[in-house]
Amino acid sequence: MKVLFMCTHNSCRSILSEALFNHLAPAGFLAVSSGSHPSGRVNPRALQTLADAGIATEGLSSKASDAFAQNPPNIVITVCDNAAGEACPLYFGTVLKAHWGLVDPSALTGSEAEIQAAFDQCLAKIAERVQAFFALPLATLKGTELSIELDRIGRL
Repeated sequence: MKVLFMCTHNSCRSILSEALFNHLAPAGFLAVSSGSHPSGRVNPRALQTLADAGIATEGLSSKASDAFAQNPPNIVITVCDNAAGEACPLYFGTVLKAHWGLVDPSALTGSEAEIQAAFDQCLAKIAERVQAFFALPLATLKGTELSIELDRIGRL
């Protein structure tokens, strides 16, 4: 099963989600990420936060959703409020969609400690949601049932 985490710039929250999902994923699951308007660069603090947590960062990049046009995901999860209101690219067709909104830690101001704490909290929230995803009976949940569960996880 392929899960696409989508955000506006694909530089922070979607990158954190992709990396953590793949870090925790059992065989047969893969996360990728994209942006509706990608920045073309990954936020350095996001990479450092992942590295500090022992999560691989190799291969992470900021890219547009059309990178997956030929191999679409099974599920698209938007992780920021901007992307939540945007239409999923048409070539993804009727894939299952969910919204797991996250506060953008890269947009916050404050001391270095406060900003890093925001990144750490964001990663912890992603971990909570990804673990809840993997706790689902994915072999038996289909369609509407899975959609309901994904929406529930997005409210955790």
